[in-house]
Amino acid sequence: MASDPCDACGEAVPIGGGIAGIWSSDPEGTGGLTLEFDDGSEYFLCFSCLEDLPEAPTAADVADLDGR
Repeated sequence: MASDPCDACGEAVPIGGGIAGIWSSDPEGTGGLTLEFDDGSEYFLCFSCLEDLPEAPTAADVADLDGR
């Protein structure tokens, strides 16, 4: 399964789908999502880091998570 690092904590986050998931009897979903902000910035965050953000996050809130 493919993975990408979380832009806040740096942990490897699994990315679901793809050819590897077709043959697996235990498929795994994606462990995060990408947030896009009005200023054009975007961040891929794991679900754990997403939970630490306020209800209406900003890019500054994501920057505050960096290096946790």
